[in-house]
Amino acid sequence: MNNLIPRPHLFDDFFRDINQGFFIKPLHGDPLPAPSQIKLDVKESEHAFTVMAEIPGVAKEDIHVSLDNNIVSLRAEIRQQDQQNKEQHYLRVERYFGEVARTFQLPAEIDVAESKAKYDNGVLTLTLPKKKSAQRNQKLRID
Repeated sequence: MNNLIPRPHLFDDFFRDINQGFFIKPLHGDPLPAPSQIKLDVKESEHAFTVMAEIPGVAKEDIHVSLDNNIVSLRAEIRQQDQQNKEQHYLRVERYFGEVARTFQLPAEIDVAESKAKYDNGVLTLTLPKKKSAQRNQKLRID
């Protein structure tokens, strides 16, 4: 069983950047981002987690967040459209539709009822309070 973590190849980024000019690309619009391109910052405090996710160019209505105990799932529907016309005679029509999703697990359960989400300038901020445990730091009596 191999427990080594795979590393990206040393020249992968170099050749990916060089090769882009040799292939035909769309006239407008970016390709759909990979799930790993939803960049996350996760901070933990004593009472809550704060998650900041970069999801630029997506309408607030097209972002979906689901919480299940300590599992957070983010999903965004991406729609890019570009239409140019000259008196109803289309010269070019391009549409890009797709979805990206990312799921991750937090080290403690989340109080779903008290959780909040805010989307501003392409950044989704989740405030996820930790579930309060009634029996936290309970000492045992020794008989």
